[in-house]
Amino acid sequence: MLANKTIVLGITGSIAAYKAADLASKLTQAGAKVEVIMTEAATKFIAPLTLRSLTGRPVITSMWELNSEFSIEHVALAEAADTVVIAPATANIIAKLAVGISDDMLTCTVLAIKAPVILAPAMHAGMFQNSITQDNLAKLKARGFIVVEPAYGRLASGKMGLGRLAEVDKIIGTIQQVLGRSGDLAGKRIVVTAGGTQEPIDPVRHIGNRSSGKMGYAVAEAARDRGAAVSLITAPTSLLEPAGIEVVPIRTATEMKEAVAKAAAQADALIMAAAVSDYQPKSVAREKIKKDSTSLTLELIRTPDILTEVKGNFIKVGFAAESEDIVANAKKKLDKKQLDIIVANDITDASSGFGVDTNKVALISRDGKVESLPLLTKREVANKILDKVVELLTKR
Repeated sequence: MLANKTIVLGITGSIAAYKAADLASKLTQAGAKVEVIMTEAATKFIAPLTLRSLTGRPVITSMWELNSEFSIEHVALAEAADTVVIAPATANIIAKLAVGISDDMLTCTVLAIKAPVILAPAMHAGMFQNSITQDNLAKLKARGFIVVEPAYGRLASGKMGLGRLAEVDKIIGTIQQVLGRSGDLAGKRIVVTAGGTQEPIDPVRHIGNRSSGKMGYAVAEAARDRGAAVSLITAPTSLLEPAGIEVVPIRTATEMKEAVAKAAAQADALIMAAAVSDYQPKSVAREKIKKDSTSLTLELIRTPDILTEVKGNFIKVGFAAESEDIVANAKKKLDKKQLDIIVANDITDASSGFGVDTNKVALISRDGKVESLPLLTKREVANKILDKVVELLTKR
C-alpha cells in the first residue's frame, strides 16, 4: 500500500516532533518516498539532518531554498504527493490552514495540493480543547481534512490530558486507509471476527484458546487498505486497535453471534477468523470457586454455531484450524456450514497458526478448488483471501 507512494511529511514546532522521526523511518521502510517539510519552529526540536538520514531525501526548511529537483517546490511537491501528513500539527498550523494563511513552505504546499491532507494534532490539553482550536478543526474537517485525534496521557507540562500525538502506528493506519480509498473493495462492507472467545467459569476464570487475534486483525487492516468499510468484531487480544476500522469488542461466543448478526445485515462479506469456543459451562458460578477439593467437574454445553446460523446474501469465509487430514476436514466444514471459501490451517506447524506472524494455509473454494499457499506473513495471507473475495463479489 505504501510502496512507491509519495508522502509529504510536515513537521511543526511541538515537543512531539521527535516522534516524526519514527514515522518517517517506518514510512520509508515500507517503501514510501517521504518528502519532509519542517517549519522553522520544528527545527528547534529536531535536526533536519535526522530526517534526511532516515528518508534519504533533502529536507525543506525554508521557502527560499533552491532544490534542483523542485523548481517551484510547493507546487511541485503538491503535484507529486499522494498525501500530506502533518505530524505533529500545532494549534498554530491548524489556525493558519483554517483561515488560509500561507506564509511558509508547509502551508503553501497544503494550499496547492489536491491530494488528501491528514492532521495529527499535538499540543497542551487546554489549547486542544479551546473552542478556537476546535472551531478551526471543524472547518478543516468540513473541507475534507482528515484528523487523527490526539491521545490522552502525560503532556510536556507534566500534567495528564488530551493532547498527546497519536501513536505512530495509528497515524500510519490512517495513511493506509486514505491511500486505499479507491481500492478494489471500495464501497464494500466487510465484517471480520478475530481473537479467541472466552466462556466464563466464575468471575475470574474462563474457558479459552490460544488465538492471538493476529490473523483477523491482518484481514481487517488489509480490507481497510483496499477501500472497504470494515467492522472488526473481536474477542480480547493484546493487539492495538487498528485505525479507520469500526471495532466491536465482545467476550463470549453468544456476544459474538449477536454482534455478527447485527453487522452482517449490511455486509458484502463475512470473514470469520475468530477462534470461537465450541463449548461453554452450563452454569457460571457467581462467586470465585475455591480450591476446596482435588478435582473440579464442569458440565459443558455447545456454544452457538455462528457461521451456520447467520443468514444473508453475503460472501461467507470460514477458517479451519486442523491437526490432521487438513484439507479433507476443512472441506467437510465448508460443506456443513455452506461457506464460499474456507481457509485451512495446519496448527501442528510451529511457524503457522496461533501466536505467530506467519501462516501456511490452503484456500478451498465451494467448487472444490484447493490453492495451497507457501509460508507467508499473515498480512500476505489476508490479501490472498481478499483476492478470492473480490473475485466472488465481481461475479455477483
